[in-house]
Amino acid sequence: MSRQAPFRWLPVLLLAAALPTLAQAPASGKPAANSAPPAITPATAPAPAPGSAQAAPHSPLRNATPEELGDSLEARQRYQAAIAAYASEPHPTAAIWNKMGIAYQMMFNLHAATHCYKESLHLDPKDSMVFNNLATVYDSLKEYSSAEHMYHKALKIAPKSPLILKNLGTNLLIQHKYSKGWKAYEEALKLDPHIFEDHDSPTVANPTSIKERGAMNYFMARGCVRMGQTACALEYLRMAINEGYTTIKKVTEDADFASLRDNPAFKELAAEQQQHKQQQHP
Repeated sequence: MSRQAPFRWLPVLLLAAALPTLAQAPASGKPAANSAPPAITPATAPAPAPGSAQAAPHSPLRNATPEELGDSLEARQRYQAAIAAYASEPHPTAAIWNKMGIAYQMMFNLHAATHCYKESLHLDPKDSMVFNNLATVYDSLKEYSSAEHMYHKALKIAPKSPLILKNLGTNLLIQHKYSKGWKAYEEALKLDPHIFEDHDSPTVANPTSIKERGAMNYFMARGCVRMGQTACALEYLRMAINEGYTTIKKVTEDADFASLRDNPAFKELAAEQQQHKQQQHP
């Protein structure tokens, strides 16, 4: 996994865990100017109530269990200390193994993360979120077929999970299975129209090429158009064009983007691309 910034709107792979909020993506309504492709993100629990041990992470945790201490440390991104706290539990539960796996994954120790997720599944083989998290490790290792298999296992347990469907869609797009990938995205969006705006989960970047990013940006633009979000669509189209996946001419001829043709911002984008082309080939 690379250490690049989390994505904003672009479909990031999401980890899933009952944790306080971890490393959050920037709370922006549109994609970053140089946004990379989908990443990975764990679903998190609501913020601790005021007055609780976890609500005051900078205060000493008196009488806290190893899990509570680990949760507090992990919420502050002190992953190594969190792992030590979780490991001090004499009889770690499936949930603790999962949380430990996330901490290792956020530290880019994928071997240890894999071990923890598998230990969690050994104790609870019906936890869809742990299957999801294990799949994100395989994605990061570019073992896309194995990751896809894990996502499908997760969906057998939780077929209506927008998070897992979103991750599966990203995985399929990386494998150039564009039709299946977009279908998974559409299902995720139907279940949760804001799934691509998840800012409450930790994200880890996917190892994708510029060409793959261009394809994903193009499909995200198409999704934004279908949701009636013109500004979002234009941002993703701009990135898809700049990354060489498509051209303004092809976009103009694509029926999916017919609603943008008379849009002033789209015309401005077309003019910019034409000017750029002339500068490259005077």
